[in-house]
Amino acid sequence: MKHTGSCLCGDITFEIDGNFESFFLCHCEYCRKDTGSAHAANLFSSTARIKWLSGENKVKTYQFKSTRHMKSFCPNCGSALPNIQINGKHLVVPAGCLETNIPLKPQAHVFFKSKANWDNKLEVLPKFDQFPIVDKN
Repeated sequence: MKHTGSCLCGDITFEIDGNFESFFLCHCEYCRKDTGSAHAANLFSSTARIKWLSGENKVKTYQFKSTRHMKSFCPNCGSALPNIQINGKHLVVPAGCLETNIPLKPQAHVFFKSKANWDNKLEVLPKFDQFPIVDKN
């Protein structure tokens, strides 16, 4: 299976050839910090290969000191990008950077004990198809 993806500004584009073996929502404190959200949504593959179509030389990678936590990103727009992790054997792909449909659904919440205190029953909140305009009058 082939997937395409890019950063938000479009400076960095890539293609992934292969299948994803797992899809996890990570609630660890590091993923919450570097996404600015409740969790990271990452796909993992030990067999898929990435081909950078543009901007490979622009990709920046940050590894948090004394941990295995790593994030690759576009230095222009800050979008999360794929990288090779876990002893150099697994391609880790932030699900949101893909432009193609993902054949997997998330399989598990990981590091759930570290979840944000406000990350509770979010599925019951109202849902809008666009940003709701709040009238202050």
